[in-house]
Amino acid sequence: MPTTDTVDRPFYRFRDHELRVTRGQPLPLGASRVGDGVNFVLICRHGTSVALVLSEPCNPAVAVEIPLHPRFDRLGDHWHIRVDGLPDEFCYGYRVDGPTGPRHRYDPSVVLIDPTCRALSCGKPWGVEGQAPRRSLVGKTAADLRDDIHPRTPRADTILYEVHVRGFTASASSGVKHPGTFRGLAEKAEYLRDLGVTAVELLPIDEFDEMDCPFVSPLTGEKLRNFWGYNTVAFAAVKAAYASNWEGDAPRQEFQRTVAALHQVGLEVILDVVFNHTAEGGEDGPSIHFRGLDNSLYYILDDQGRYLNYSGCGNAVNSNHPVVRSQILSCLRNAVVESGVDGFRFDLASVLGRDERGNVLVEPPVIEQITQDALLADTKMIAEPWDAAGLYQVGSFPGGHRWSVWNGQFRDDVRRFWRGDPGMTSALATRICGSDDLGHGRGPLHSINFVTCHDGFTLWDLVSYNDKHNAANGEGNRDGSDCNFSWNCGVEGPTENRRIIALRDRQARNLLATLLVAQGVPMLLGGDEVLRTQGGNNNAWCQDRAERRLLAVHPSVDRPPQAAPRPPAADLLRYRRPLDPRHRLARRPALRAGLLARQPLRRLRPRRPPRRPPRPGRPRPVHRLQRRPVPPGLPDPRRPLGSGLAPDRRYGAPQPRRRPRPRRGTGHRRLRLLPGRGSLLAHPGLRSVTGDSSG
Repeated sequence: MPTTDTVDRPFYRFRDHELRVTRGQPLPLGASRVGDGVNFVLICRHGTSVALVLSEPCNPAVAVEIPLHPRFDRLGDHWHIRVDGLPDEFCYGYRVDGPTGPRHRYDPSVVLIDPTCRALSCGKPWGVEGQAPRRSLVGKTAADLRDDIHPRTPRADTILYEVHVRGFTASASSGVKHPGTFRGLAEKAEYLRDLGVTAVELLPIDEFDEMDCPFVSPLTGEKLRNFWGYNTVAFAAVKAAYASNWEGDAPRQEFQRTVAALHQVGLEVILDVVFNHTAEGGEDGPSIHFRGLDNSLYYILDDQGRYLNYSGCGNAVNSNHPVVRSQILSCLRNAVVESGVDGFRFDLASVLGRDERGNVLVEPPVIEQITQDALLADTKMIAEPWDAAGLYQVGSFPGGHRWSVWNGQFRDDVRRFWRGDPGMTSALATRICGSDDLGHGRGPLHSINFVTCHDGFTLWDLVSYNDKHNAANGEGNRDGSDCNFSWNCGVEGPTENRRIIALRDRQARNLLATLLVAQGVPMLLGGDEVLRTQGGNNNAWCQDRAERRLLAVHPSVDRPPQAAPRPPAADLLRYRRPLDPRHRLARRPALRAGLLARQPLRRLRPRRPPRRPPRPGRPRPVHRLQRRPVPPGLPDPRRPLGSGLAPDRRYGAPQPRRRPRPRRGTGHRRLRLLPGRGSLLAHPGLRSVTGDSSG
């Protein structure tokens, strides 16, 4: 490659500074500082013209537009250019034009963001409608994390805690100084550690627009917001509204410090990533990046150029294309290296197993590349093994032992057993013993066991509602699953009946205890430890109301309904009280070592006193049946006592001793469930799934 330009370029000025434009280098992708300049690289295969657009942050006006030469500024499919003289912080984007046709969606009037950018401009507080268009942002250097050490908790010792960054601390009852932000999450690090979990699984923190929800609540008339965030705008940019300082590159730095704070107390951070679709939606969706850069390369299309919607959100990313899977791998690496992330949970991971025509692959290249990547060797990989088109891969998800999967079968079988469905005892035993029928020899640690998650009922709603109540979502109660396997204990929704509340409390403990004693990796939904409720809504993706946030507690059974409500901290401490170290259960080695995830259930029988040997000089008694003579012609089968065989009543032939049957009504009392790691089972009602709190 020549070191000097052979193209006559005009002079450009930005903020009264003269810019020097040169050819640049074709790697790495994105915008990277090189000396006193910035090198820009973009992949566009079918585009015929590309222009770099420079602007001020939060200013829709274009300050400078630099066209790239299709011969000198392009190598293969990489368009590249270097610009010297730029300030420390500025915005950029691209205008791309290309051929027309059903498979292409080029629009040069739209300024596209860089799909590999680390930050977006015009960050704003949560729920504020932005006026200026958001563009790729180049900011200052990220935080220094050289002293941050990954906990590297073994999977056998891992207990996951799924939580929403904003919902975890948005309530005033959380008691944090920065509610609803990364800093607020860092303030709750000691609470999470004392709870006994080892890893925090965060719902998506990549950039998305919470104001893109098209529905209006029929109950209040207010416009709903995308609360969960499963509609990614930029894969490598951190959600600015989750930061206490949402301007510039501050959100990424705040997230990095939050991860470091959680690491200091021994907690791992696992991110929920959405690589199966983007916020560009279906046919009538906006052009943000992929659609305008190379629609046929980045999305799965049919022969007519229409989007194949395997995600249920309008489009499906063509993740097994070499260009796309390289960008996915780059996002994962950057999150591990720059932010210290310990693992990833892949939303609708079965979409990643489809080719460019939507066919299911036996060994998807993107899964294989993630599995074998050396930099991600210590990173936990968790898959949601299904998609919106009906592909269900619990037990058959590719990737081998490096991957764990959400065990939806565990959730359904445990719910059905405690609901009282007939014939579920065998299925429950299989789930408690590690779901070997689904793992195909991968072991119980391949299974992520859960009873509740963000998508569905909370633990308290699971024992309070038979049917979903999603009218507040504005879709006529048509959204959400109708198959919940729940039981309301006799009354639908809230009640003041103390007996029903007590029964619901017991059912919640039964479900939680079953989750924690089963072999595998347990996952607890954030707020279930205080029995949070969503009012029967099993699809609260657009519910940002105060009563849907984490620290809303149910009426405690310990107080009459007419009594004054206790502060939320009282119920919280009731469920996280540490186990007394003098208690006999705390002296078990399995509890001290925290190895519940790989400890099988055992029947605890009382120790029998040893048999006393016969007195000296006294002959050993002979059974009277052994004195009977053996008929002629038959071998003598008699053996001395103590061989574990009993003599036959007719001929003295030894027979195996039969173990006496236990008395009826006592078998269930011999089964003891070990408390979970930390203090999740400290409450007396959690010591036995039968409700027996005596032992």
